[in-house]
Amino acid sequence: MRLTVSHTTTYAYDSPDHYALQQLRLRPKSGAGQTILEWHTEISGGLKQLSYVDHHNNHVDLVVIEQGAMEITVVSRGVVEVEDRAGVVGKLRGLAPLWLFEAPTAATEPGPRLKKLASQFKAAPEGELARLHQLSAAILADVTYDKGRTDATTTAEEALAAGHGVCQDHAHIFIAVARLLGHPARYVSGYLLMEGQTEQEASHAWAEAWVEPLGWVGFDVSNGICPDARYVRVATGRDYAEAAPIHGLRMGSGAESLAVSLQVAAEAAQ
Repeated sequence: MRLTVSHTTTYAYDSPDHYALQQLRLRPKSGAGQTILEWHTEISGGLKQLSYVDHHNNHVDLVVIEQGAMEITVVSRGVVEVEDRAGVVGKLRGLAPLWLFEAPTAATEPGPRLKKLASQFKAAPEGELARLHQLSAAILADVTYDKGRTDATTTAEEALAAGHGVCQDHAHIFIAVARLLGHPARYVSGYLLMEGQTEQEASHAWAEAWVEPLGWVGFDVSNGICPDARYVRVATGRDYAEAAPIHGLRMGSGAESLAVSLQVAAEAAQ
């Protein structure tokens, strides 16, 4: 399946910032069932300072705001060909060793609720893959998808305690518990083709766990499935902070506002 993606992010300031640096992870990964046919990123109000590939094999652009600019807009668009591999990414990885994905982060540090959830899945008579599918279903049953009640700083423990969250929270909870069960696990940011809906409010997120002998396998807790040909993998990391589409820092006293426009569509068959 060929998917077209157009992702526009605009930061506006009520006064010029002294300095603002944005870290962009917007170019999808090639390999593991997806091929980038074309991809372009256009920036207005800012200047690209550096591009590199990080230790998670993510393409990263560093962009600094232009002097005196009140707004910076990033438009990333392209065409990606994706095949359905039932969520199996395989044993592809960047420079990061597997053990790095076994340790908790600030967002995935297990507390009593996460440990209690993990205790329900200690035995795996049906196999590791089946156990992780059961974990995914249990998280969705315990944490209702509900927008606007959590944010980028919400931890997995907090979201599980609250009983509601979004795809980011579902992914963090899955990652935290999978690690407690002995699986290296990581966060994935990307795009999802939604049925009957081209316009979207934000990019999507899911999790991947290492399962022998398959390697990395994806789990989209929010939708209760493994990623298929409707999913575009963009960036991976130990948690959201390392895979966020745009992350930055700024120096200035003015207020900042954010606007996102995203379209994901399937190309018509030739």
